[in-house]
Amino acid sequence: MILKVIMARDEELKKHWDELVVLLSKQFADGETLDLDAIIYIIGLQEKGSLDTKYSKDDKINLMHIAICRLLEPFGYYAFDYYDEDGWPHYKNLEELPSLKAGEQSVLMKEAIVNYFLEKELIK
Repeated sequence: MILKVIMARDEELKKHWDELVVLLSKQFADGETLDLDAIIYIIGLQEKGSLDTKYSKDDKINLMHIAICRLLEPFGYYAFDYYDEDGWPHYKNLEELPSLKAGEQSVLMKEAIVNYFLEKELIK
Protein backbone atom coordinates (compact mmCIF):
# COMPACT_ATOMS: atom_id res chain seq x y z
CA MET A 1 0.00 0.00 0.00
CA ILE A 2 2.74 2.50 0.96
CA LEU A 3 4.69 1.64 -2.18
CA LYS A 4 1.62 2.44 -4.35
CA VAL A 5 1.24 5.84 -2.65
CA ILE A 6 4.93 6.64 -3.18
CA MET A 7 4.78 5.55 -6.82
CA ALA A 8 1.64 7.63 -7.44
CA ARG A 9 3.30 10.66 -5.82
CA ASP A 10 6.45 10.15 -7.90
CA GLU A 11 4.40 9.84 -11.10
CA GLU A 12 2.50 13.04 -10.27
CA LEU A 13 5.77 14.85 -9.53
CA LYS A 14 7.21 13.69 -12.86
CA LYS A 15 4.06 14.79 -14.71
CA HIS A 16 4.14 18.25 -13.10
CA TRP A 17 7.90 18.57 -13.60
CA ASP A 18 7.70 17.69 -17.30
CA GLU A 19 4.82 20.14 -17.79
CA LEU A 20 6.77 22.87 -16.01
CA VAL A 21 9.97 22.29 -18.00
CA VAL A 22 8.07 22.55 -21.28
CA LEU A 23 6.25 25.70 -20.17
CA LEU A 24 9.34 27.49 -18.86
CA SER A 25 11.50 26.35 -21.78
CA LYS A 26 9.02 27.85 -24.24
CA GLN A 27 8.83 31.09 -22.28
CA PHE A 28 12.50 31.62 -21.42
CA ALA A 29 14.63 29.51 -23.77
CA ASP A 30 12.93 29.52 -27.17
CA GLY A 31 12.02 25.88 -26.65
CA GLU A 32 15.52 24.70 -25.66
CA THR A 33 15.06 22.45 -22.65
CA LEU A 34 15.94 24.20 -19.40
CA ASP A 35 17.78 22.23 -16.75
CA LEU A 36 17.24 22.32 -13.00
CA ASP A 37 19.85 25.06 -12.43
CA ALA A 38 18.31 27.31 -15.08
CA ILE A 39 14.88 26.96 -13.49
CA ILE A 40 16.33 27.75 -10.06
CA TYR A 41 17.93 30.86 -11.58
CA ILE A 42 14.58 31.95 -13.06
CA ILE A 43 12.97 31.57 -9.64
CA GLY A 44 15.75 33.71 -8.16
CA LEU A 45 15.00 36.40 -10.73
CA GLN A 46 11.31 36.19 -9.86
CA GLU A 47 12.00 36.45 -6.13
CA LYS A 48 14.39 39.39 -6.61
CA GLY A 49 11.72 41.08 -8.68
CA SER A 50 13.88 42.60 -11.39
CA LEU A 51 13.83 40.44 -14.48
CA ASP A 52 15.38 43.01 -16.83
CA THR A 53 18.56 43.79 -14.84
CA LYS A 54 22.02 42.66 -15.97
CA TYR A 55 23.66 40.66 -13.19
CA SER A 56 27.29 39.88 -12.45
CA LYS A 57 28.46 36.29 -11.99
CA ASP A 58 28.37 36.75 -8.18
CA ASP A 59 24.85 38.21 -8.40
CA LYS A 60 23.73 35.19 -10.44
CA ILE A 61 25.03 32.87 -7.71
CA ASN A 62 23.20 35.00 -5.13
CA LEU A 63 20.00 34.77 -7.19
CA MET A 64 20.26 30.99 -7.15
CA HIS A 65 20.84 31.07 -3.39
CA ILE A 66 17.73 33.22 -2.93
CA ALA A 67 15.73 30.75 -5.00
CA ILE A 68 16.96 27.75 -3.02
CA CYS A 69 16.14 29.47 0.28
CA ARG A 70 12.67 30.40 -0.97
CA LEU A 71 12.05 26.91 -2.37
CA LEU A 72 13.11 25.19 0.85
CA GLU A 73 11.27 27.64 3.12
CA PRO A 74 8.03 25.56 3.14
CA PHE A 75 10.08 22.54 4.25
CA GLY A 76 11.24 24.45 7.35
CA TYR A 77 14.90 24.87 6.38
CA TYR A 78 14.81 28.65 5.84
CA ALA A 79 12.65 31.62 6.80
CA PHE A 80 12.46 34.98 5.10
CA ASP A 81 14.23 37.60 7.22
CA TYR A 82 14.32 40.97 5.44
CA TYR A 83 15.04 42.92 2.25
CA ASP A 84 18.28 44.89 2.24
CA GLU A 85 18.63 48.47 0.97
CA ASP A 86 19.23 47.17 -2.59
CA GLY A 87 16.06 45.07 -2.55
CA TRP A 88 17.77 41.70 -2.10
CA PRO A 89 15.80 39.25 0.06
CA HIS A 90 17.64 37.62 2.94
CA TYR A 91 16.75 34.37 4.65
CA LYS A 92 17.84 32.87 7.93
CA ASN A 93 18.73 29.22 8.22
CA LEU A 94 16.39 27.40 10.60
CA GLU A 95 17.59 23.84 10.20
CA GLU A 96 20.58 22.22 8.55
CA LEU A 97 19.83 20.38 5.37
CA PRO A 98 20.17 16.61 5.66
CA SER A 99 22.97 14.88 3.80
CA LEU A 100 21.41 13.72 0.57
CA LYS A 101 22.77 11.86 -2.41
CA ALA A 102 22.75 13.78 -5.72
CA GLY A 103 19.60 12.03 -6.93
CA GLU A 104 17.81 12.73 -3.66
CA GLN A 105 18.81 16.41 -3.84
CA SER A 106 17.43 16.59 -7.36
CA VAL A 107 14.10 15.05 -6.32
CA LEU A 108 13.82 17.41 -3.33
CA MET A 109 14.48 20.47 -5.51
CA LYS A 110 12.07 19.30 -8.23
CA GLU A 111 9.39 18.75 -5.61
CA ALA A 112 10.06 22.20 -4.13
CA ILE A 113 9.95 23.82 -7.59
CA VAL A 114 6.72 22.08 -8.52
CA ASN A 115 5.19 23.20 -5.20
CA TYR A 116 6.37 26.76 -5.86
CA PHE A 117 4.70 26.91 -9.26
CA LEU A 118 1.55 25.20 -7.99
CA GLU A 119 1.41 27.92 -5.32
CA LYS A 120 1.89 30.59 -8.00
CA GLU A 121 -0.85 28.81 -10.03
CA LEU A 122 1.36 28.56 -13.10
CA ILE A 123 0.58 24.84 -13.21
CA LYS A 124 -2.36 22.90 -11.80
